[in-house]
Amino acid sequence: MKNILIVFAGGTFSMKIDEETGGAIPFFHGDQLLEMIPNVRNLAQISIHDFGMYPGPHMTPELMLELSKEIKKRINQKGVDGIIVTHGTDTLEETAYLLDLTIKTNKPIVVIGAMKTSSEQDWDGPRNLLDAIHIINSTNSYGMGVLVCLNGEINAASEVTKTHTEDIETFHSLDFGALGFVDRGRVIFNRMPRKLETIETDKINSNVDLIKVHAGMGDKFFKFSADSGVEGIVIEAMGVGNVPPTAFEGIKYAVEKGIPVVLTSRCPAGETLDIYSYPGAGKWLKKLGVIFTDYLNGQKARIKLMLCLGLTKDINKLRELIEE
Repeated sequence: MKNILIVFAGGTFSMKIDEETGGAIPFFHGDQLLEMIPNVRNLAQISIHDFGMYPGPHMTPELMLELSKEIKKRINQKGVDGIIVTHGTDTLEETAYLLDLTIKTNKPIVVIGAMKTSSEQDWDGPRNLLDAIHIINSTNSYGMGVLVCLNGEINAASEVTKTHTEDIETFHSLDFGALGFVDRGRVIFNRMPRKLETIETDKINSNVDLIKVHAGMGDKFFKFSADSGVEGIVIEAMGVGNVPPTAFEGIKYAVEKGIPVVLTSRCPAGETLDIYSYPGAGKWLKKLGVIFTDYLNGQKARIKLMLCLGLTKDINKLRELIEE
């Protein structure tokens, strides 16, 4: 049997309903959770590392990088064939993407979570954990980058996003579709991830703002951000990458102060392109020096920019790292 390390980082997977408040709270450690899913040990040799009991919103970029360093250290050890990470679903895609960008290995790393707590009859944590073990047991899972698996669907960390607030069928790759699926223990892959890349850094600069553009938006949020000492700004623009003319002036203000500005779209799918040339459109943003992403959403673009800023503050190098 394969030797699998399970890194427990918290999330709904580890929660139960608190009798006093009636809400879900972190409760179980890794060994307690495995006692509740006894058939796990029939599939692999399991070891446990309790990283923490963090609800998804409590994860920070610094904690994500700390988790990455821990996994990087352990994945290269002899006797570890793969690693499963349990994580809160609210920030799961950000942590998974950071792991994907910072850990270079052919061994499978699978990030899972749960949408239901252990107090609910339809707790989905056990199935997701068992599916992750099947993925690591499959030789086809090697060299696929960091994977995310919930509800039997396997997605690339670089492509997946949470699409529904509470449905167990929430994680999808809206642009390219799933990599594959797990069906009664069988692991089926239909394609490789679109892009596998590594950013060689052990630092992260979390002083990056994320601003969403809206109709009639002015310049105040961009100016406030630029004047606050921020070291990077990610913009969720309209459509394929356009903003109102008044917002453009705020972006121009930030760029002229030497702040790297990265453009994504507020649309849930699609890429950013400089195909329009009216005031505030992509052509003018590109000419201004704004860095365009391709298919990254805002939260993933922020993760990438923070890691790149851990390497360099040179705008041309940042453009090369992000656009290429």
